[in-house]
Amino acid sequence: MLSKQFIDTAQRVIEIEQQAITEIGQYIDTHFASACQAIFDCQGRTIVIGMGKSGHIGNKIAATFASTGTPAFFVHPGEASHGDLGMITKQDVVLLISNSGETSEVLNIIPVIKRIGAKIITMTGNPLSSMAKLSDIHLNIAISKEACPLGLAPTASTTATLVMGDALAVALLEAKGFTADDFALSHPGGSLGKRLLLTLNEIMHKDEQVPIVSYTSTIKDALFEMSAKGLGMTTVVNEHNELIGIFTDGDLRRIIEQRVDLHHTPIHKAMTVNCTTAKADMLAAEALNIMETKRINGLVVIDDNNRPIGALNTQDLLRAGVL
Repeated sequence: MLSKQFIDTAQRVIEIEQQAITEIGQYIDTHFASACQAIFDCQGRTIVIGMGKSGHIGNKIAATFASTGTPAFFVHPGEASHGDLGMITKQDVVLLISNSGETSEVLNIIPVIKRIGAKIITMTGNPLSSMAKLSDIHLNIAISKEACPLGLAPTASTTATLVMGDALAVALLEAKGFTADDFALSHPGGSLGKRLLLTLNEIMHKDEQVPIVSYTSTIKDALFEMSAKGLGMTTVVNEHNELIGIFTDGDLRRIIEQRVDLHHTPIHKAMTVNCTTAKADMLAAEALNIMETKRINGLVVIDDNNRPIGALNTQDLLRAGVL
């Protein structure tokens, strides 16, 4: 019975929070557009301020802004009253968050922010609150009920606040034409950075590691080259060392079923022509997308003269942290 109660409660919480997200959709209006425009036009930074749970959500909103092309940081209102207001300039936009709109720690610093000359955007659940009235732009985040059965713990309201913050961040991202390359500049570490910044030149097998056989070689010769290089494939070149095809494990299975003579059949009769290729400066993430789309396990890297200069497979992408 207790297990069922846990599940029923969790489902109820999710339903209430889903409803809260639906409710704030009505507040995506001219006030929202004005807030976006103010942040878009900002010559300084967007400073996010909130107390308690609103502060935790505000910290996340500031981080999302910063990583999506809107320079931002979070300031705790308590610390702001003891020196951190010096971080704010008249070129900045200040986003103040409070569900009630009456948080004293936030209200206390509004006069100073106004004296500095920074534009104030408030995000509250009460458009008649003190904070709403003192702001230049107010964003309504009112919801009908909290998921907490006591109606006390911020639950659905913090979810709605976070969603409104995400809406602002993404709207600004698109307006600024923020790209994946821009995103990579602020995320150079970890697998995310690797996916966005690594090029094939950094992870591909090069020089003697590239499997290559002549088009006059036999299938047997190609198998020896594949075994020696361990990539599950070999490139096939003409007399000018230009790529004319590729021979893979899949091709091998096909010709075995056809009972082809491996010792005497030239590789050009068994290879795959018009194979998928890439350039060394291609992003590894783009190469991964090509390999997944075409359902291939290997990729040949060529130069401007159509000569193979590198090769890689899905294991190389996995080791590099891209896959």
